[in-house]
Amino acid sequence: MKRFKHYIYILSIVFAVSSCSKPAEPIVISPEVFHASVDKVMEIQIHDIFSPPVASRVFVYPNIAAYEILAQKTQEMESLEGKIKELSAIPLADSSKDINLELAAIIAHMELSKSLIFSEEKMEVLQDSLYSDWKEKNEPEFNTAKTYAFEVVDHIKQWMDKDNYNQTRTMPKFTVDTDDPSRWQPTPPSYMDGIEPHWNKIRTFVLDSAAQFKPTKHPEFSLEEGSKFHEELMEVYDVSMEITKKGDDSEEIEIAQFWDCNPFVSVTRGHFMFATKKISPGAHWIGIVKIASRNTNSNVAQTVNAYTKTSIAIADAFISCWDEKYRSNLIRPETLINQHLDPDWLPILQTPPFPEYTSGHSVVSGAASTALTAIFGDNFAFDDDTEVPYGLPVRSFKSFNLAAEEAAVSRLYGGIHYRAAIDEGLIQGRNVGNFVVSNLKMKFE
Repeated sequence: MKRFKHYIYILSIVFAVSSCSKPAEPIVISPEVFHASVDKVMEIQIHDIFSPPVASRVFVYPNIAAYEILAQKTQEMESLEGKIKELSAIPLADSSKDINLELAAIIAHMELSKSLIFSEEKMEVLQDSLYSDWKEKNEPEFNTAKTYAFEVVDHIKQWMDKDNYNQTRTMPKFTVDTDDPSRWQPTPPSYMDGIEPHWNKIRTFVLDSAAQFKPTKHPEFSLEEGSKFHEELMEVYDVSMEITKKGDDSEEIEIAQFWDCNPFVSVTRGHFMFATKKISPGAHWIGIVKIASRNTNSNVAQTVNAYTKTSIAIADAFISCWDEKYRSNLIRPETLINQHLDPDWLPILQTPPFPEYTSGHSVVSGAASTALTAIFGDNFAFDDDTEVPYGLPVRSFKSFNLAAEEAAVSRLYGGIHYRAAIDEGLIQGRNVGNFVVSNLKMKFE
């Protein structure tokens, strides 16, 4: 009798505990979770100081992993298999397991992002918080989605590891040609080596090759008065001097600061104090993707589509631009102005450590704005608050293309690019962007 009463007692405890536990609830993923993951990657890039080309690689692969998972359930998202270089079909989700694909997509995004950064523990802070919440809501659903996400991550990693990035890590530094006055030389204050001189060897995503959209050659190098090159050099100097006269409240100063996006430096020029720039130019445009997605109340699939297609355009734009930079190997305005015009002159922005032609901001902005226009439409007005965390005010634009044009001309205002690098860079970037648009289905229909 005592044993029976003890058994009843144990059963009553089990029943009481089970009745108090929360029933499992479906895990719902919102677009904000993807924005949070992308924002965390930006934060870590700032900490780890990724160069702009490398940063573009860190963005694009996790986006593709998330996209391919969601493409299985979303009719408007066609798989990228066969559309981007050497990507084979990912493992398909087992329909009998009723896998939460949106959950699997964000897990894959975070896990692959973690493998591409140095400070993994910083990504784990976000993961641990989300994983704990998802386990509490529905641990079986979470575990099933995570297992599948890891299968996709392994597949994408195998493809990613064949893009020649690892090989370029062991290639020689760029050799500076000091005998040719037209060739790039390291610039003050740090006189860094040219970064990523072998980036044109990275496998492209949609482009046929790094040189597919090789730009028109820059004006022939000449310091003779009246030559096209000399005129462009003098324009940089004259514009800089005129801006300086206007003072701190100059519109040109504000534009130059807003689009600086140089992860390496902080700059002081006389009484002008410039904000330390944190993010890369590609990251700035990824921030604009977030703004546009939120403004249109995009759902998870639409948000991931926008991030993925835009990041592909940005990644190919960097490969295209860097191919030209180290082919033309053109000297920066700062070097020539100090040598021949004014030894005390400083550009408003610090000159970044790589050759001049074409302008990376112009190429990347041209490509990104073209992709975004295809996704969200022309004349898409938005307030760009991407730089607010870095102490800069919001700027408003009536379209992505107008934002790209301002980003491009900011390099002239900053004193770091000639006019040809800006104009031809925009053309080059838009050519890249249009090619990506024509080969990928950009807009949800």
